[in-house]
Amino acid sequence: MTVTLADVAARARVSPATVSRVLNGNYPVAASTRERVLRAVDDLDYVLNGPASSLAAATSDLVGILVNDIADPFFGIMAGAAQTQIGGPGDGSGRAGGEKLAVICNTGGSPERELTYLTLLQRQRAAAVVLTGGAVENPAHQTAMAAKLAKLADAGTRIVFCGRPPLPEGDALVAALTFDNRGGGRRLTEHLISLGHRRIGYVAGPPERTTTRHRLEGHREALRAAGLDDFPAGGGTADGSGGPAAGDDRLVVHGPYDRRSGYEATLELLRRAPDVTAIVAANDTVALGACAAVRDQGMRIPQDMSVAGFDDLPFSVDAVPALTTVRLPLFEAGARAGRLAMGKENPPPGGIATIAAELMIRGSTAAPRD
Repeated sequence: MTVTLADVAARARVSPATVSRVLNGNYPVAASTRERVLRAVDDLDYVLNGPASSLAAATSDLVGILVNDIADPFFGIMAGAAQTQIGGPGDGSGRAGGEKLAVICNTGGSPERELTYLTLLQRQRAAAVVLTGGAVENPAHQTAMAAKLAKLADAGTRIVFCGRPPLPEGDALVAALTFDNRGGGRRLTEHLISLGHRRIGYVAGPPERTTTRHRLEGHREALRAAGLDDFPAGGGTADGSGGPAAGDDRLVVHGPYDRRSGYEATLELLRRAPDVTAIVAANDTVALGACAAVRDQGMRIPQDMSVAGFDDLPFSVDAVPALTTVRLPLFEAGARAGRLAMGKENPPPGGIATIAAELMIRGSTAAPRD
């Protein structure tokens, strides 16, 4: 005899609606209740009719996770953590019960590709979409994103931002988990200033990215507070207007978030300002390139040049010397995003949660030589 959803409900001593919520993963259910339902599913060998369920429901069993570059540990860690929550209960039992198929969508940092993936996920009636990393600060793209996400939400797709601020317009999100990039950037530069550094070079990420802007703003806030934000004679703002700005424009070089950019930008910084005593990199990968450039110029770290990164990626502690950086809880954030996407966790108040950044002081920074 075919086991029905009502049979599972009776076995678990819950309503059929609760069984449906557990199996579809679209509504928060108490852990003890969820466990009873899954045990009943396992005991009765209940098989969810996937095609029929998809026709009856607004969404499918597909969850899209959008990343800029899956080869970058920053994105890989978050995506992997989210997938642990999306793929099922994670107890190793192998039993059915609300699992979704997580698909990683690698945009390559292309705004156009990001929109294309969202369109494809809309066609597949994705149950949820998790968008990771910084957003492109382009008004036309932001408007297009808001419209696309609104359509997904109207069709029942749960939308979660992870490490990404909410859009200026649009309220389609379930939640936005944002990193305190600005605060982390400020504390990192404050640390270098406390050591005695006064000429600090900065290797920034792509200028159009929110992550780049927020980390650079934190850096400049620390410079301003220490009275180090004045331009030398003949200086000007980054936009060429000639007015006041925080920090010497010659001490900031933008580039991609990769090692090669860190290497080349550091050489450019040393050419522009040979008197710099410390370099802050956009992320840990960029910092590795900066370290290589410093060594190729015959300098020692940290005796001749301090170098700092951001993110606290797994390799940062194994660099020689170990890299001073800012730790972002990437795995924890990704796992939380996965739970929110699956409806296993209630959204934060107001739908937005700011995740703290922690300064990790290691051997790559020290007081400058006299």
